[in-house]
Amino acid sequence: MILFPAIDIKDGKCVRLRQGNLNDEEVYNSNPVEQAKIFENYGFKSLHIVDLNGAVKGRSVNKEIIKSIRKSISIPIQLGGGIRDIESIDEWFNLGITKIILGTVAFKNPDLLIDASSLYSKKIILGIDARSGKVATDGWTKTTDESFIEFALKFNHLDLYAIIFTDINRDGMLKGLNLSETLKLADSVNIPVIASGGIKDIEDIKSILKNENRGIIGAILGKAYYNGNIDPFEALKITS
Repeated sequence: MILFPAIDIKDGKCVRLRQGNLNDEEVYNSNPVEQAKIFENYGFKSLHIVDLNGAVKGRSVNKEIIKSIRKSISIPIQLGGGIRDIESIDEWFNLGITKIILGTVAFKNPDLLIDASSLYSKKIILGIDARSGKVATDGWTKTTDESFIEFALKFNHLDLYAIIFTDINRDGMLKGLNLSETLKLADSVNIPVIASGGIKDIEDIKSILKNENRGIIGAILGKAYYNGNIDPFEALKITS
């Protein structure tokens, strides 16, 4: 199982939000580049970055910081937030980003996800953010009427790397992962799933590990790390 430590960038700083609310944040590091180096030095094998401003604006906002992170570390980076056209996808891959996460645009313009997955086999991630079982878009500011399972099944035939599934109601709340809904998704699709939202302690990671054979290949590690609930060395030891 792969642990992806998260760097969510808002206004140039590394923050964590509560339930995706941009007005309810905690700043954990004013220098995201330094935070990325910390994660690499711990021994993490991949990094998860989201441009929060970009997710709302519909275009990359913290591009220079992300480029600096890419130049400062050697581990793979998966990136999301405001990437809404094929030109942006091409640019990020040319800049050395390893995988691109498409969320809002997959709902609004599914043809882009289809085209991108065809051009970049196993390098595109579908980001599905759900609030009370319904797909949310635009940096989680809007909730649709479509269930996350129905939405995922539309793309089950694509050559995607994974689906990142986030339960917004739990994200940043340290309430524990919504494992039942995550497993429901993993059991419904042929695409590997990365769990996200609400992981509170090492027991959550252990519970994911027990279900690796059901298609969960990784997890996003966010607030539980930043608040000290999870020791990174312990987490890496049990997942390596």
